[in-house]
Amino acid sequence: MQYIQSDSALTAMVRALQAEPLLAVDTEAAGYHRYADSICLVQLSTYTHTWVIDALAVDIGALGPILADATHEIVLHDADFDLRLLGRDHDMGVGRLFDTKLAAQFLGEPAIGLAGLVEKHLDVRLDKKYQRADWARRPLPTELLDYAADDTRYLPALRERLHAELVARGRLHWAEEEFALRARAEFDPKPDGTAYLRLKNIRDLGPRQLAALRELYAWRDRLAESRDVAPFRVLSNEQLVSIARRLPRSIEELRAGDIDAAAARNARDLFDAVQRALELPDDQLPSRRKGPRRPRPEPIIEARFDRLKAARDLVAKALGIDRGFLMPRQQLEDLARVGPASLAELVELPDMRQWQIEALGETLLNALREPAAT
Repeated sequence: MQYIQSDSALTAMVRALQAEPLLAVDTEAAGYHRYADSICLVQLSTYTHTWVIDALAVDIGALGPILADATHEIVLHDADFDLRLLGRDHDMGVGRLFDTKLAAQFLGEPAIGLAGLVEKHLDVRLDKKYQRADWARRPLPTELLDYAADDTRYLPALRERLHAELVARGRLHWAEEEFALRARAEFDPKPDGTAYLRLKNIRDLGPRQLAALRELYAWRDRLAESRDVAPFRVLSNEQLVSIARRLPRSIEELRAGDIDAAAARNARDLFDAVQRALELPDDQLPSRRKGPRRPRPEPIIEARFDRLKAARDLVAKALGIDRGFLMPRQQLEDLARVGPASLAELVELPDMRQWQIEALGETLLNALREPAAT
């Protein structure tokens, strides 16, 4: 394993990778410890060598062209998170993806985590004890660098095993369609100021309580950013919601509630945030946006859904694929409402994959047909 900490070393590495047909890639971010969930390390492996790049010391933008070049197959495990960070922060994407997690799902593997797959297929046990390490600390101990390297070191060999099995089962083209779709997925948009509305257990909060939650959430975010720590390390979501629900009218009332040590230390700031919410005019109070209420499905649609679900489950069992992976509930509900009558109509439905149509298209259409009258 080579540790890259200079632009010159990175340039030499990129030059060495030009002729490689396959590159295994992973990233390590600092979101569990630091305010920004940004990339701290990038790991790359070929069939014969592994590099760990210090993304805080060098400009990893030099990797962009080689990752985007479809002459290189880029192997990741559970690529969504890594692609989101690479796209959001560095405007990078991959030209040709092989995702070992998705491959395992197409093969019906019962355990789809990297450690479980490496142990099963390569007889290597990966120690995952550093999953929540602070990857932004410097210098990084040798044991952390070795741990990070292991996340790509075995991916080329694992890819070979899974690829061969996909070919043997006639499912490689299924997986490749999904790989291509995932590689083109867009990363998250910038925050819109409504993240507090996505916290758990707030459905019963009224407008004034939601205003308090908004103020508390914003206070926590500012403090976390100033300290460069993950927001939950300042105060938990549960404490924010609890204080917003109670709307304490004094510091004493706030302290009298079920608060932890962190809340007690910040009692003055927390009370001030609640007070700002209490003083807001009614016309400035937030409201929880509600989508249009979906009416209860008609009996005919409910019956269609039940038939579709039963058909999906039978095919999933026969293929040995997780039923939710084969076709999630939302797709089944859409099918029940639309009721396509042909493969051509099935193809036109949003989010419908060609591999899904091949795997169970005719079965779904048969299920959609009204049962014969008796």
